[in-house]
Order: sequence, then structure tokens, then C-alpha cells
Amino acid sequence: MRIPHERSCAILRTAFVSTYLPHRCGIATFTSDLASAVGRHEIVALHPASEPGPYPVEVRHRIRRDVRADYMKTARALNESGVDVVSIQHEYGIWGGQDGEFVLDFVRALRVPAVATLHTVLRVPTDRQRRILASLVDATAATVVMSQTAASLLTGAYAVDPDRLDIVAHGVPNLSLRAPEAVKPLVNLQDRSVILSFGLLGPGKGYESAIAAMPAVVRAVPDACYVILGATHPDLLRREGEAYRHSLEKTAADLGVTDHVLFVDRFVSKADLGTWLQAADIFVTPYPNLDQIVSGTLSYAMGAGKAIVSTPYAYAREQLAGGRGRLVLPGSTTALADTLVELLLDPAARASLGQRAYDYSRGMVWPEVGARYRRIFARVAESILPLPATVPSYAAAGG
Repeated sequence: MRIPHERSCAILRTAFVSTYLPHRCGIATFTSDLASAVGRHEIVALHPASEPGPYPVEVRHRIRRDVRADYMKTARALNESGVDVVSIQHEYGIWGGQDGEFVLDFVRALRVPAVATLHTVLRVPTDRQRRILASLVDATAATVVMSQTAASLLTGAYAVDPDRLDIVAHGVPNLSLRAPEAVKPLVNLQDRSVILSFGLLGPGKGYESAIAAMPAVVRAVPDACYVILGATHPDLLRREGEAYRHSLEKTAADLGVTDHVLFVDRFVSKADLGTWLQAADIFVTPYPNLDQIVSGTLSYAMGAGKAIVSTPYAYAREQLAGGRGRLVLPGSTTALADTLVELLLDPAARASLGQRAYDYSRGMVWPEVGARYRRIFARVAESILPLPATVPSYAAAGG
């Protein structure tokens, strides 16, 4: 199919359906960055009924996540709005209904060409999850995934035609490559060897393993400091308050490394995040879930040219191949500590890893990613192929 000229891509009007800032989640931030990179757009904000906003002016429609009627009502409004294409951000938990099945109500009522971006593709889905995702792919004119691993899963576990898929990297800020020593004073960590993790705080990210590695790291590198940057995930905060953060603090105290583990409890701006990334000597993602197919934090660290140490989850294996980072055995505190120490004591090795990651990430900066999406949106908007008139109902599919 002909790729439309870039100028024709720029005049399209796109509606993005997603969680959205000021809601604090990775997909909301992703959508804000992507929409800005694409150009002419408006936002349909998915939100719990208890979080009505306020939202910025580009939010033209709202869908209360658990109010089923809102989905069809908003789709019909988009049909009459004059938008050229609808960009659907998908992760099971941000859509209403069991396993987010209300997304199918939305696409069933939509008559505007739609593109789905999949933020989660489960390696072992339930039958319901498989049917919902396969139905969403069938109902949209194109589907975007962020890794070859995700594309392979869809063609295998979900029987999706590979010709229906586009692979577009997770976008990253266009940061300059800076020496950490020049930036550390800005975050009051001068004269420290800085290991960084960032993201909304919650279980399942392996912070416990990284803290457990710190006694061995400190014995070899006495000025080492592990920074955990990020506010507690809002859903966890509503359920449990700061109990999880306090448990991590207690672990650090019990191990005698309180002075070497720094919790920065805030949701930082994009500019502040860039500063923290540039100040770090090493970035670590010790995730225990080896099926994870995308990590915005790992992508951001590559974009900052960091030496990255990670467990070998699916996205890390793909992104850090070719000497772009170091992989360590999951659950092995010793392996993690040994690798951190090795790199902290070897500036040349850190610089080499960081340079390879940085060079690879140049195709991931937001202007490049925005251009890729514009071409996909233009292709879809100009396609003469008709969209499916209906989406099979979940009940009819056997749910």
C-alpha cells in the first residue's frame, strides 16, 4: 500500500482514547507524549468515576471506566465529530468490565477508522483475555505493538495475521548524552555512585532484590546510592496507603543500608526525570515478571544513554541485545550485586554500554515515533478497505 506523503499525514485529526494526565500512570504519560508528537489531536479520557479531573483543554470527551453506556455514547460522538482516525490505547486494566471487555462496546459503535496500540500482550492469556484482544485487533484497521516479542506472541498465542501489525518503538525524550558527574550536583548526589530505578512505586518491580543487593555493593563501593524515584501508584495508595514503601524502607534499615537507599517520593516532571536519568551512573530494572513485553522506564534509560542492568524479561532481552546492557539472573541477589559492582568500578564499560544504548535509541525519540504513527494513521484514513461493521459480542464468542 502506498505510504502517504508526510504533509498529508500532518493534517489528520486524531482522537486518542486513553487514561490521561493528570492521572498518574505510564499509559497516561505515553498518550500525552504521543499526542503531542503526532500533531493535531483531541483526547478521550478514560477515568474512574471517582476521578473526574480536572483535565486540560484537549480533553473533549470523557468515559467513566465502569459506566458501560459511556462507551457507546462517546463512540457515537466521535462518529459525528469530524476526526479522521481514533487511536485506542489498550491495557486490560484501564478499560471497564471484566478484563476490560467494554473496549469492544466502544469499537462496536465506532464508525471512524481506528488503530489500537497494545501496551500488554500476555504470554498465557485466559480464554476471555485472548478473545477480547483478538476481537479488538479484528475490529481495528491497524494494531501497533512496541516489540518484535509482542508481535510474535500475537501471531502465535492469539492467531493474529502478522500483516495486521505494525511495530513502533516506545517513544523517549530527546535527551542529550551528558556525563553524570556534571549533573549529580543538581540532585544533591555529588560524590556518590548513583544507581537509579524510577516509576510509580508498587510491588512486582523487584525493588526488594535491588535493595537486598546493596550491602554487597556498598562493601565494594562505599559511596554507592540506590535511588528509587517515584510516587506510590495511586491505586495502591488508595488501598494500602504507604505500607509498601514503608516495607522497603524497613528492609533497607534491617540490612544496614538506610544511608545508601534514597526514596524520592514524588511524581516528577519530564524535565526533572531527565535530570535524574542524566545523573545516574547505572539504571536498573530488576523486574521478576519475565513475560513483560514493554517497559517505558527501560526505554527512557536507553534514551539517556545509561548503562543498564536488568533481569531478562522479554522487552529487556530484545532491547538490550547487541551489548546495549547487561542481563542478570532473576532472583539472584549475588548476580545483581556482582554486576553492579563491576560496572561501578569500570567507567569505560559503563560508557560503552551507555553509548550503544543511546545510539540505538535515536530511532525511539518522540519526533521519530510521532512520524511513524502519522504514517500509520494516514494509511488507515486513506485505505479503501472497509472496516468491520460489527465486532462479535463477547457472549457470542463463548464468554
